[in-house]
Amino acid sequence: MQGKIVKGIAGFYYVHVVESGVYECKAKGTFRKDKIRPLVGDNVEIDILDEKDMEGSITKILPRKNDLIRPAVANIDQALVVFAVTQPEPHFNLLDRFLVMMERKEIPTVLCFNKTDIAESPAITELKEIYSGCGYPVIFTSAREEENISQLKELLKGKTTAIAGPSGVGKSSLINLLQSEVRMETGSISRKIARGKHTTRHSELIVLGEDSYIMDTPGFSSLYVNDFEKEELKYCFPEFEPYEGQCRFIGCDHIHEPDCAVKAAVEEGKINKVRYDDYTEMYRELKERKRY
Repeated sequence: MQGKIVKGIAGFYYVHVVESGVYECKAKGTFRKDKIRPLVGDNVEIDILDEKDMEGSITKILPRKNDLIRPAVANIDQALVVFAVTQPEPHFNLLDRFLVMMERKEIPTVLCFNKTDIAESPAITELKEIYSGCGYPVIFTSAREEENISQLKELLKGKTTAIAGPSGVGKSSLINLLQSEVRMETGSISRKIARGKHTTRHSELIVLGEDSYIMDTPGFSSLYVNDFEKEELKYCFPEFEPYEGQCRFIGCDHIHEPDCAVKAAVEEGKINKVRYDDYTEMYRELKERKRY
């Protein structure tokens, strides 16, 4: 019998089988032996152990379209990255790290900036200026005022989407507006550290509609970009692409080289300096990692 893992928690995997329901399953020991970990979103084969109590055993993980380590999910069509315009203030470097991770996996990304109802106009304008030229769809929402929720639904229609972002930005509130079957716990912001409380403690696949799913994933506060070579990083910044081949040196990394078309574009305001500064920081990290 085939199904899809919709939730994984404490060693148990909940597998949705069309027309049968959700079975609580354990993974066979051979997966641990082979260091294979079932992920939410995996299409799997299961043996039924108890039909009455809806219990089973995962016997096979079918080939994955893609997978992520953090958040730990598989077979997604796109990522919805949610940050708040304010409370908490957006962490640009963290956002750009996540975008790099998605570029590495060749997963399309939609950027969602929530809490427009409590944001000042300059903050919204700044975000538009930084990310509108990067090639990513950008949407501004207010979960409290239900602003642009219908437009967000359209972006998610017919796709399996992983929603991710720091704690406290309103991910659970948005999910509650996108569907009515599952009510997500919503958290408050810690005034002392201006961060959200973690309300999602495991990844879960939620049905939004016909052929539309959203994966809620635990919030993250840090990401390390270190699983590839520094020379590959530039290809993870889509706004650099128009300038490739225009630099003096073939293979220019856009860091210290003279007559660099990307650096010239930054100086001319054609590439946002915030994005470029995050690029140089990640490049240095990759360079230091290689040294040691």
